[in-house]
Amino acid sequence: MPGRLGGSRRAAIIIIAALIAIAPAQAQRAASAPKHPNIVILLADDWGFSDVGSFGSEIATPNIDALGKAGMRFSNFHVAGSCSPTRAMLQTGVMNHRNGLGNMPETIPDQHRGKPGYDTVMNLRVVTIAQLLKAAGYRTYLTGKWHLGSDAKRLPHARGYDRAYSLADAGADNFEQRPIEGMYDTAAWTENGKPATLPKDYYSSHFVVQRMIDYIEADRKSGKPFLASINFLANHIPVQAPDSDIARYSAMYRDGWTALRTARAKRAAALGLVPAGAPIVTMATTPDWKKLDAEERAAAVRVMQAYGGMATAMDREVGRLVAHLKTTGDYENTIFVFLSDNGAEPTNPFGSLRNRVYLDMQYDLATANIGRRGSFAAIGPGWASAAASPLSGYKFSATEGGLRVPLIITWPGHAEIRAGGISDGLAHVTDILPTLTELAGVPDHGGSWQGKAVEPVTGRSLVPALKGQPGSVHGDAPLGYELSGNAALFRGDYKLVRNLAPTGDGKWRLYDLKADPGETRDLAAADPARFAAMMADYRAYAKANGVLDMPAGYTADEQINRYAFEQQGKPRLIRLGLWAGGIAALLSVFVWSLRRRRRARRVDQAKPDMVGA
Repeated sequence: MPGRLGGSRRAAIIIIAALIAIAPAQAQRAASAPKHPNIVILLADDWGFSDVGSFGSEIATPNIDALGKAGMRFSNFHVAGSCSPTRAMLQTGVMNHRNGLGNMPETIPDQHRGKPGYDTVMNLRVVTIAQLLKAAGYRTYLTGKWHLGSDAKRLPHARGYDRAYSLADAGADNFEQRPIEGMYDTAAWTENGKPATLPKDYYSSHFVVQRMIDYIEADRKSGKPFLASINFLANHIPVQAPDSDIARYSAMYRDGWTALRTARAKRAAALGLVPAGAPIVTMATTPDWKKLDAEERAAAVRVMQAYGGMATAMDREVGRLVAHLKTTGDYENTIFVFLSDNGAEPTNPFGSLRNRVYLDMQYDLATANIGRRGSFAAIGPGWASAAASPLSGYKFSATEGGLRVPLIITWPGHAEIRAGGISDGLAHVTDILPTLTELAGVPDHGGSWQGKAVEPVTGRSLVPALKGQPGSVHGDAPLGYELSGNAALFRGDYKLVRNLAPTGDGKWRLYDLKADPGETRDLAAADPARFAAMMADYRAYAKANGVLDMPAGYTADEQINRYAFEQQGKPRLIRLGLWAGGIAALLSVFVWSLRRRRRARRVDQAKPDMVGA
């Protein structure tokens, strides 16, 4: 008996000693573990509502789909109709007319430049999510497209990001350091505010993820949590992808955009993202696939194959980042947010003879080269209608196809977010910042920052929706929007909307988005009281936010062409004129010199005759 007791005591002593020995190591790990969750923002460029597999697409996006399965998908999430206003709202939680992006530099009419709210860059009266999180002890990083200002005070390194490798322009080439020819003079990449040079093996989606991984690992020893804002160029014009990714879709898209739009609408309904049997329209700008000749169809098929390849290449990089965070042990404590900055891009760069001639001089436009290095391609309104399916319209407009995009929020293994859920309540891009700060336990700035008054956050936290609460966090409160004259007012399930040419006719319409997300039945005449009340709401929003009326005849498309001419066309014409003038001057000098020599020879030949006489 005593022997047994003695053995038990010895065993207890050994166990206690072992626990004491490992306690310091456990304490060290606990001390180094982040007190707050890491945050990864994955911002796609120009992805339509159904461009993600888990939103109805045939495009392979397994890694983004996995994030959706682990978290919450939002089927009624809205952004701006173009990139910069969305990006500024995402960064600040403040509406675009308050944060300086009442319009973009490429689309603002001259009459609006410099007016309050029309800075065309993210102003200094707002606080970014990077500034908030950095003050709370986060490491803050950004890679990829910025497009919120290119001067020293407005690049990401000056707006709260510890490390940033960013593009100041709307887009650029995906295979080399080359601008969108005709829009910009250079591809304005910078790292931490200084001009940067891309590597020779550059491909945009791979590069922005790899650089982010490098940033995270460079500061890992700090023990701080991180904010990683990854801003992809995919799928902005020019549509480009690795050959192997394009080849994956070689047998697809031969039935055309109308068939694809129908197929996606059915899948989106089957997934529970839109009501089953909800009507959809064929946009007036959608060409008739059957009327295309063989060459036109071949080019159209190829560009959509490249578009699918570009999306899949981006998804693969998302998967590589997730795998890396799993390896490092960060995955379970990381909040992932995936969204697109606006709806699908319908612009046809070849719509004018001038553009076609110019682009043909700059790129290899052969059908077989579409999507490859040295190419320039865009999906145009036909495929954009499929990318937006089952919604109406596309980028630049205030239609649902322009404003409603996929949103996924995931925090693996945390009960705060219901795995596999779908929220159909109205949500807005300004809601992202207050959602993330609440989940991270970081206080809002409350309208004051570093002793100065700043624009207050206008968004609302989506945490109740993430936990499964039905309906919208906005309740019945009105939510206004305007960009380039295209405007909307959301209230409950209803939307008041106006679109200017070329998308619309400038007339206000009223839709019940819950029953009719495709905006097919105008209820303005049938529900005049609601229409009048929401018109009053919009007028109040426009007055409070300093919204300006657009000049007569304005369209965003024409303004973009005018901007391109002012930025590139006019200077090149001036340079061409100077070059031509220089050549003319040289020719004049040459002709004058030639004539002078001829006269001299005639005089020399006449001299002997004169002597002989």
